[in-house]
Amino acid sequence: MLRLRAFRPTSDKVVKIQLHPTHPWLVTADANDRVSVWDWEHRQVIYELKAGGVDERRLVGAKLEKLAEGDDSKGKPTEAIRGGSVKQVSFYDDDVHFWQHWRNCSAAAEAPTAVNQQSSTFSAPAPSTRGRHFVVICCENKVIFLDLVTMRGRDVPKQELDNRSLLCMEFLSRSSSGDAPLVAFGSSDGVIRVLSMLTWKLVRRYTGGHKGAIACLMTYMSAAGEVHLVSGGSDGLLILWSADHIHDSRELVPKISMKAHDGGVVAVELSRVMGSAPQLITIGADKTLAIWDTVTFKEIRRIKPVPKLACHSVASWCHPRAPNLDILTCVKDSHIWAIEHPTYSALTRPLCELSSLVPPQVLAQHKKLRVYCMVAHPLQPHLVATGTNIGIILSEFDPRALPAIAPLPTPTGNKEHSAVYIVERELKLLNFQLSNTANPSLGNAGVASDTGRLRNESIEQLVVKQTKKHISTPAPHDSYSVLSVSSSGKYVAIVWPDIPSFAVYKASDWSVVDSGTGKLFAWDTCRDRYALVESALAPRMPLVVKGGSSKKAKEAAAAAAQAAAAAASAASAATVQVRILLDDGTAHVLQRSIDGRSEPVIGLHGGALLGVTYRTSRRISPLTATAISTVQSMPLSGFGGSGSSFASDDPFSSKEGPPQNFQLYSWETYQPVSGLLAQPEWTVWDQTVEYCAFAYQQYIVISSLRPQFRYLGDVSIPFATGAVWHRRQLFVATPTTIECVFVDAGVAAIDIETKKRKEEMKAREAQSRAVAEHGDLALITVEAPQVTASEKVSLRPPMLQVVRLASFQHAPSIPPFIVPKQSKLDGDDSVFQKELDGRRYSEVAVAGGGVSVAVTRFPPEQKRPIGPLVVVGVRDGVLWLVDRYMCAHALSLSHPGIRCRCLAAYGDPVSAVKWATRLGREHHDDLAQFMLGMGYANEALHLPGISKRLEFDLAMQSNDLKRALACLLTMSNSRDVGQETAAADATDVTQILNLAVAKQAKQESLSDAVQGIVKFVKEFFDLIDAADATGQADIAREVLKRLAAAASVKGALHGQMLRGLALRLANHGELTRLSVCYFDHNIWLIYVGNLVSCPYDYW
Repeated sequence: MLRLRAFRPTSDKVVKIQLHPTHPWLVTADANDRVSVWDWEHRQVIYELKAGGVDERRLVGAKLEKLAEGDDSKGKPTEAIRGGSVKQVSFYDDDVHFWQHWRNCSAAAEAPTAVNQQSSTFSAPAPSTRGRHFVVICCENKVIFLDLVTMRGRDVPKQELDNRSLLCMEFLSRSSSGDAPLVAFGSSDGVIRVLSMLTWKLVRRYTGGHKGAIACLMTYMSAAGEVHLVSGGSDGLLILWSADHIHDSRELVPKISMKAHDGGVVAVELSRVMGSAPQLITIGADKTLAIWDTVTFKEIRRIKPVPKLACHSVASWCHPRAPNLDILTCVKDSHIWAIEHPTYSALTRPLCELSSLVPPQVLAQHKKLRVYCMVAHPLQPHLVATGTNIGIILSEFDPRALPAIAPLPTPTGNKEHSAVYIVERELKLLNFQLSNTANPSLGNAGVASDTGRLRNESIEQLVVKQTKKHISTPAPHDSYSVLSVSSSGKYVAIVWPDIPSFAVYKASDWSVVDSGTGKLFAWDTCRDRYALVESALAPRMPLVVKGGSSKKAKEAAAAAAQAAAAAASAASAATVQVRILLDDGTAHVLQRSIDGRSEPVIGLHGGALLGVTYRTSRRISPLTATAISTVQSMPLSGFGGSGSSFASDDPFSSKEGPPQNFQLYSWETYQPVSGLLAQPEWTVWDQTVEYCAFAYQQYIVISSLRPQFRYLGDVSIPFATGAVWHRRQLFVATPTTIECVFVDAGVAAIDIETKKRKEEMKAREAQSRAVAEHGDLALITVEAPQVTASEKVSLRPPMLQVVRLASFQHAPSIPPFIVPKQSKLDGDDSVFQKELDGRRYSEVAVAGGGVSVAVTRFPPEQKRPIGPLVVVGVRDGVLWLVDRYMCAHALSLSHPGIRCRCLAAYGDPVSAVKWATRLGREHHDDLAQFMLGMGYANEALHLPGISKRLEFDLAMQSNDLKRALACLLTMSNSRDVGQETAAADATDVTQILNLAVAKQAKQESLSDAVQGIVKFVKEFFDLIDAADATGQADIAREVLKRLAAAASVKGALHGQMLRGLALRLANHGELTRLSVCYFDHNIWLIYVGNLVSCPYDYW
């Protein structure tokens, strides 16, 4: 469940820390006020500076920049001002702005009285930083804004902010796209001052609230849609301010003020509550943690998480692996503490001991590890970063855990979809559907104006209508659970791995049809049967008292050893059972124990075949031992690694990779159908039993099942958490993206052989039936002259194409250093914004008839919802997802580049061609190649925008040789070559002169045509061979005319080309054309079955 993702040692203790939402960046400040930006994925430092004093590198750079710009002012640059103590570090760019807004809107939408109960329908804020990525460092004496793109900084001294010390900061939402980004600073005098990042001037103040210094700031949105700014001070007050009218320059007074903590408020955090209004979490110097209601602003709960120690960091947490832990906090010890059910039971327990994660050689120099700051990743809750006295620790908590929800099949014709989920001990039903007035399948990508440009370039907004319904049947446990649905959708299985326990419910009345103890469960995708490993409950281990000298301690230790041995014996003796659910809803045991191996079973994977994972002992070879020692001797900043994809055609034969402990069994015979394979993390099988996918850490292996199990390839999609098939489309979710893999098995030799065998078997069966019915007389046949037409079936390689549908990152905007400088300096950037909007590349143009035509090949990436997701599948033309808060999200598939591929993969190439009229013609070649890979060469020929070269290849694939000839003549510019024109009846002088001019022009065009024929001579030969194979002699003669005309020009064709041409001319009896060709060598002619050698001078 827990592992070390990244570690960076430091010489000083890390006291401030912050994570970027979309990039793998982490900014920290240590006790010596040294700030560093670290890329934790690639283990490298991006930037470092000494913010507390004067950074000489930045000071020299600022002076050189002034000299380059011709600035002779002798004033002291702001880079020369000492920053003082670093109070807060943070990132700011379009991604930070967007996801801060998303987080606030999503938390507000949970309230039953919310104005907008759809968190996915809010209006996205306009880009404000224009491609820049700021690191903002709040020091006592100044604020440093450092752009990580240009590596240029802007220092704002405290003199610009009323000469007051700066202690904390928060970025504010903008009221319109024309407003500049604003940042609020909490000062030592209790006043909040707001700075504009466009003019770098003070624009407003929040006064009259605090009587002491302000320690923390945070913005949130209420259920009524109002934006508030919350401040906590050293006076212990928690004050609420209005942040809706941030463009107003007058000073605002507080709305609500309440006493929160004695001795001062240390930090404030927003908590999203499922089905309720958001809550505020505060920690104070009085060692307490308080939870506040944002509707009544009353205290809900107050606890002391860790006795005798004050909390210095708090984070709202929502992880499916620990559904009851809602708050993380840290004190100055070596743990990350979690609070279970904070609103009623409020039990505090250590989530992890960080000392067990770091390398042991680091701890040898210190007596004890201590945590000084902590932050949870805003978009990936499985990542938690901590700053300690030995360095930065990035922990990862079970990234593959998914929300406890399972989609149910939708009845035919029903637009409302449903899914069952479990919260604590309650089963509930989530109903969701699209509430758009327009059908998403029509492909609305926005509203096009008369000029043909989009008014809104973002993807179409899909409004989701969803309701939650309580199910009367309670669940027996409230721990982590895994839900799955049978192939028919009539039964739902819930497994509680930590208990361990399982239960199978009937979806019609939610009655329990089977239950037991066990944590391994897998469904068959073809029938309502399942496999499980039922194990006895392990005996409870008694607590071992420290010391061990007393008799009771020895007895407890002996009992614990006995319990451990009994648990190990029960686990090794557990076998895989197969049960089936009958029509009356009762469970029947089909097989009590499959014929497997002697090793203990540690995993089951359902599907068309049953996958069983065994616990095998891995022997370490000398080579592996050397590799391990090498890794252990690497620098500490290089901890962590990544796997590689397959190195051979057989993916399961890789020596370095997952252990070979996975075996496939037949559901019918309960016998193994494969050898030991590499253990996948999860498997998913197509409902039509045609394809399957095995997921590994760095890639996904895709195989076809018919006519036999065949490896197609692997796609590089690392850390995939789940997927669902939709015909030949595999929709995959990762912690950061949503991908779509289009799959086709192609045509292999085994497919052709299987087809022939099936035809022969049908013929034999028909013959046997005829003999049984009519006797041996049915075998009498009269042989007639038969013309054997050999049908050439071309092989087609498998096709795998990956398209990214959604991610966390914001659409890139124009960086400021490539945009011309504007003469307008009064702070209003509306003219600048209009110019940028005019230059922006349009997403949609208007074709004839007012049809919107997409110019881009694929749509811009949509926004992936936060946290782990369950992929429901494609319904109503959109891709449905459900997040950790049991909220349904819809991803649009209406862009023509996606819609055409989805239709072709689904098996409707005709509709795909119709949809192609909405796609720019410059992308038709790419679409045609995709359809060709899917096996639709005939339909791809109807795309209007394909190039002649591709049209020729498609025509050859579909045996449309007339069209192939027309394309080849156009490409080679030889349409008029070989056409005889009689001029014998020309008697008039004018006609003779015209013929002479035409002859001269013809000779010039012949030169161009010969060059074209030589360029495409291979294609001409292929066309002749195809015409001969299909008996289309007229097409072959037309091609031979052009080739003979090119061969009549000395030096045009030579060597193998001439030999091939001579052979084909002789086969067609074109000796007259053969006589005018220039040959450099002896030509061997096949004529009427006789082999004749003719030297060159014979002609």
